[in-house]
Amino acid sequence: MHMRETTKQIKDFLQFIALQFVDYPEQAQLRVTETDDKHIRFRLVVAQSDVAVLIGRNGFTASAIRNVVKAAASRDDIHVSLQIHSHEEEQKRITAIEAGEIIDDGHNMN
Repeated sequence: MHMRETTKQIKDFLQFIALQFVDYPEQAQLRVTETDDKHIRFRLVVAQSDVAVLIGRNGFTASAIRNVVKAAASRDDIHVSLQIHSHEEEQKRITAIEAGEIIDDGHNMN
């Protein structure tokens, strides 16, 4: 399967799943970076109170979501990562990139 199709399928799945869990779906954003032809990085940015819900007790919910996403991508020999951040954490990350303190290794596909 083509990388773009795999990315779209996983993105659709993550959007669906996230909306089932969060209390503030209007604040949820899914950011996608294809770092190369075999790696996709997803960043789910949500309200601070929704971060805990998505991560779950002892990280169980986030682990389950990651396992499903990784299994789906592995069929196409693609590696994926999923990070869950609050808007505040994401803003700090963007500020650090702009200040040159960290390097963003991909491009956004919003």
